[in-house]
Amino acid sequence: MLVQTKPRAYTPEEYFALEEKSEIKHEYHNGKIVPMTGGTTNHNRIALNLVAFLKFALLGQKISFFIGDVRLWIPAHRRYTYPDVQIICGDIAYHDNRIDTVTNPAVIVEVLSKSTRNYDRGDKFRFYRSLPSFQEYITIDQYRFEVEH
Repeated sequence: MLVQTKPRAYTPEEYFALEEKSEIKHEYHNGKIVPMTGGTTNHNRIALNLVAFLKFALLGQKISFFIGDVRLWIPAHRRYTYPDVQIICGDIAYHDNRIDTVTNPAVIVEVLSKSTRNYDRGDKFRFYRSLPSFQEYITIDQYRFEVEH
């Protein structure tokens, strides 16, 4: 007889403790810890080129750019994610004084991959829209010339 066990729900504190020791990144989805897929060189190149272009285009303005490794807290949905690019206008609002986790991006960019395309365009976009600071969402397809704003 097979007995199905209920998946364990993790606290944010347990998630942070596991994440600090992990060799790969994970998202936190309201108690679930979800491993992130690896990126491609093209994925990385697109995000880096976008930030480089925007940084020079917006030189002199109080804008911060973050790529991939800075976590975003989405309180309305109890989620921690790692957007490909986050742009913060003005002061950076850190979550719980963690310098690796922000709460106030104005612009979020996701470079689409085959495994995350639907999530990035669907639920993840819905989660991002719950942020008071959120103004713009851009998706860039890494396999064809396609940008959605």
